[in-house]
Amino acid sequence: MAETPATVRVTLCWSLQARQVQEQSFFVPAGSSVQSVLEHVIAVNALSPSESAPLKFMQPGIWGRKVVWAASVQDGDRVELYRPLKVDPKVARRQRFKRQGKGRTGLFANRKSGSAAGY
Repeated sequence: MAETPATVRVTLCWSLQARQVQEQSFFVPAGSSVQSVLEHVIAVNALSPSESAPLKFMQPGIWGRKVVWAASVQDGDRVELYRPLKVDPKVARRQRFKRQGKGRTGLFANRKSGSAAGY
């Protein structure tokens, strides 16, 4: 029976603002939760309460899938903290479509001359 390692390597990624991603890799004890990984990063970097407070209110995920704070991490996991969305993606798409106009996108982009709309 193979023994589990005493520590596992994880990467924590977060972004408090657009286009400013912070990423850190480190070793944590095997069986650690996402919450303990965040606490480890706060302790190692000596973040002040004002710097660490926004991180605690973000949605955690591992490799692009949302998880709960109590989820355990495995060796090589990428723990991500997601900001809340400011705009619903469906609403943003509708607004882009209105701005671009319907004549240059989708089915209407390569319309043959003299043909009906959408063909």
